[in-house]
Amino acid sequence: MSCIHSYGSIACFSAPSSASITTRRPTLSPKPRILCAVGGSVAEPQVTSVAEPLLLNAVRGEDVERPPVWLMRQAGRYMKSYQNLCERHPSFRERSENVDLVVEISLQPWKVFKPDGVILFSDILTPLSGMNIPFDIVKGKGPVIFNPLSSAADVDEVREFVPPESVPYVGEALTILRKEVDNKAAVLGFVGAPFTLASYVVEGGSSKHFSKIKRLAFSQPKVLHALLQKFATSMTTYIQYQADSGAQAVQIFDSWATELSPVDFEEFSLPYLKQIVDAVKLTHPDLPLILYASGSGGLLERLALTGVDVVSLDWSVDMAEGRKRLGPNVAVQGNVDPGVLFGSKDFITSRIHDTVRKAGRGKHILNLGHGIVVGTPEENVAHFFEVAKDIRY
Repeated sequence: MSCIHSYGSIACFSAPSSASITTRRPTLSPKPRILCAVGGSVAEPQVTSVAEPLLLNAVRGEDVERPPVWLMRQAGRYMKSYQNLCERHPSFRERSENVDLVVEISLQPWKVFKPDGVILFSDILTPLSGMNIPFDIVKGKGPVIFNPLSSAADVDEVREFVPPESVPYVGEALTILRKEVDNKAAVLGFVGAPFTLASYVVEGGSSKHFSKIKRLAFSQPKVLHALLQKFATSMTTYIQYQADSGAQAVQIFDSWATELSPVDFEEFSLPYLKQIVDAVKLTHPDLPLILYASGSGGLLERLALTGVDVVSLDWSVDMAEGRKRLGPNVAVQGNVDPGVLFGSKDFITSRIHDTVRKAGRGKHILNLGHGIVVGTPEENVAHFFEVAKDIRY
């Protein structure tokens, strides 16, 4: 279990008083177990299963020596190897829908940094073509939905998603990744959440004000609910397909849910997220599900109501406060500001240590609060992983 933060106490463990975490040193003898957690009581950790990747053990509350670490967008444009590949394959759709390219790109950060999670290189919009929603991802512009949905008739044209028929390359890539990584790290899949997918297909792409999706929500709620239900059913199937193909955990991205007020989140996002989680847990009860919503500080307690195993915090939430608000049964992921990676190595180190200290021992996946930003120095990403993997509780 994790550090559970009550509202007025501090739980401390045997450790030097001058530090809140330890960093591995080759010449030192046995390390202290952990330090101080900003918060309350901590449950007795379970015994670690050696055969499982560190990330899975941490999520399940087993006794781990350090927090597992991976980074959102760890495979991407900041890496020179990815830039070189893009010169040969300029189309994002090609890079994300060709098995060999998906595997190569997914493994690029694994080969260099050895993160504890290897996430599939793909996009949350990948299923759309298989649902009769044509789209593309255009360089410099982002997602483009060719025929945005705006009516009941449009929603009626949306087909049920059948992953083996529409995206067989996803299953094949996950199977290969699982063999390549060989349990030295967890293979992660991911999907988009119903409201976020609906936002893209109604807005026609990215949006600043989300006026179209809100117009539909507030003037024709039955139409939006019908669309959300189709996405919930399809994403449930997609998660199950990814798990059957080799994914050992799946992250759900509800990137735009925080554009909703809490009362509207409870109507247009929460029920569908909970439906997905409940259905997946029936067929894959041991599959960890991670939920990420950018800017979710106002919705944290509601995110926990979905039943996911892990809530991924963005950097606008203090990690210790997030722990308190989420409670003891939910693991956390995050939440270093991606901009920190533009700082000095000492600054990066201090922010990593601060985040781990506030998260407390166990049930924490160290990550950024969002994806790696384009232009981030690759050597700083390497430093992030080095520091993270040297930490000992």
